[in-house]
Amino acid sequence: MAFVPGLTLCRRFHDEVLAPLLARRLPRLRYAAGRLDSGSELLGLDTERSTDHDWGPRTQLFVAGPDEVEPVRAVLDTELPAEFLGWPTRFAGRPDVRLGVVDADGDRHGVDVDDLAGWLRGRLGFDPRAGVGVDDWLATPTQRLAELTGGAVFHDGLDGALTAVRSRLAWYPDDVWRHVLAAAWMRIGQAEHLAGRCAEVGDELGSRVVTAGLARDLMRLGLLTRRRWPPYAKWLGTVFARLSAAAPVVDGLSAALGPDGWAARQAGLVGALETVAGWTNDLGLAAPVDPTARPFHGRPFLVLDAGRFATALRAAIEDPELRARPPVGAVDQYLDNVDVLTHPQRVRRVAATVRPD
Repeated sequence: MAFVPGLTLCRRFHDEVLAPLLARRLPRLRYAAGRLDSGSELLGLDTERSTDHDWGPRTQLFVAGPDEVEPVRAVLDTELPAEFLGWPTRFAGRPDVRLGVVDADGDRHGVDVDDLAGWLRGRLGFDPRAGVGVDDWLATPTQRLAELTGGAVFHDGLDGALTAVRSRLAWYPDDVWRHVLAAAWMRIGQAEHLAGRCAEVGDELGSRVVTAGLARDLMRLGLLTRRRWPPYAKWLGTVFARLSAAAPVVDGLSAALGPDGWAARQAGLVGALETVAGWTNDLGLAAPVDPTARPFHGRPFLVLDAGRFATALRAAIEDPELRARPPVGAVDQYLDNVDVLTHPQRVRRVAATVRPD
């Protein structure tokens, strides 16, 4: 079977198979359809390697209410064709994957049917159509936002409801954006001096580990300055490198993480920090801050003193309730556990613990 980009395959599967089938068998059905959940195809990053699990002719169908789910499932269970463009439409489950591997003898197909409200609450812990508050923004991992606003909508027959949700989740309000950026700079400021101190006492491995953590945080921050939801670790470097102005940061971080010693590591890291600092100033969200590095308390290594950017951004926040929050940002800026971040109720309970009393 020839590889076809996943979104192309899924769109054609909807347009050529699902839409005609539903029009014939359930002509009064109002529904929306798309690929919005998990999968590398949502970011246009799938390859032939992606086809080994959770990939194939797939679509999510959303209906107006829970009472409409089962009739649609019944039609699909019995009337979907066995294959599409040479790819089986059935999947064989495995314990280590969500959907499974395409398999003509599989016991389930790749079309999920849900009522839109229930699906949104299951993925986010809230329904954005009722509004997105500060708590909702800060309790939603950016990977989830990348998924829900990535991919594609193939049909929106629910009065544009699915498209409206994606538009509402497209980006943070400015004050929330300031808060999240401030938290990112605060986190960098707490660690940026450690790489030099490790190197000074001969701990090259420790210096590299600190630098790698700073590189990750800086790439996530850089994406946030460019209004791009940072994806999870597998695709962070790829998505960041595709930014139009990313080359100086990529070069700097590559040098910082390369085989040379502390002098090259510091030069690369400082160059990358100064570049992203300039991007932050360019946003106009806060008073500009001098983006040049300086010695750390007179010690023989350089830092940006990133907390200055956090201070400026926090000072520009207009919402007094948001300004009163601890400067920890969104939940995936201080939590890095897949089994929490992928469960909305768990992640919302964690996020609630850092709200002001």
